[in-house]
This record gives sequence, C-alpha cells and structure tokens, in this order.
Amino acid sequence: MQTDHHLGRSWRSRWERHPGVRTGSRLTLGERAADRTRLVMGSWPFVLSFLAVLVVWITGNGRHGFDPYPYILLNLVLSCLAGLQASVLLISARRSDQVSSELAMHDYRTNRSTAVAIASLQSEVADLSAQLARVEALMKTRL
Repeated sequence: MQTDHHLGRSWRSRWERHPGVRTGSRLTLGERAADRTRLVMGSWPFVLSFLAVLVVWITGNGRHGFDPYPYILLNLVLSCLAGLQASVLLISARRSDQVSSELAMHDYRTNRSTAVAIASLQSEVADLSAQLARVEALMKTRL
C-alpha cells in the first residue's frame, strides 16, 4: 500500500476523503467488502502470508501427513481459492471503476460550474469595460 509521505496515510484514504466519492454509510455492504478485499488481496502481506501457509502445509505434511505428496487436498484448496479469487478480483475491479466514475463526475460538475462562473465574470468585466469607456468619453467631453 503506497503512502502519502506528508500525511503517512494510504492512497485509499485520500480518495475516501474526496467530496465526490461516496464512503462510509453511503456504501452498500458489498461495496465496503469490495474495498476491504481489494486492500487485503492486493498487498504484499497477503502474498507473503499465502506463501508462508504453503510452506507450512508442504513441510508439515511431507510424506506422512494428512495430505501426503502430491498434495491432492492442497491442490483442491488452491483451485477453489483461484476460482473465488477471480470473482472477488472482478468485483473489486468493478468497485474501482465505480470510484473512478464518481471522481470523473465530480470533476465534470466542478469544471461546468467553473465554466459558468468564468462566463459570468467575463460578462461582468465586459459590462464594466463598457461603463468605463462611457465615463472616459463623458470626461473628455466635459474637459
């Protein structure tokens, strides 16, 4: 998990604080689970702990354990895990797409409101410029 060096917080917490992204109680149970799963399964601690479990399984069983070589039960567990993990990763990817869409929509709304504000300011500047030109013309006629 990458951190923000100034705040010491994860990148995830940066978008969780973004005003355009729904968080907390506004998320469904499935969306919260997808966020947590993505953080756990996409991390080095998960990979290293998974490798540790494999090493313990293989060394603990050897030739005389409850699942001796060629580790039929281990193969079954890994196959089931791979099937579930593919589904979980797709769900997490869909949630990431949803977050990206929410961020893009927020940016779009911000850009539109900024464009409206800029147009309004340009109109005011044009009006003030016209008034200034009239005042200058009036001043020249009085002199």
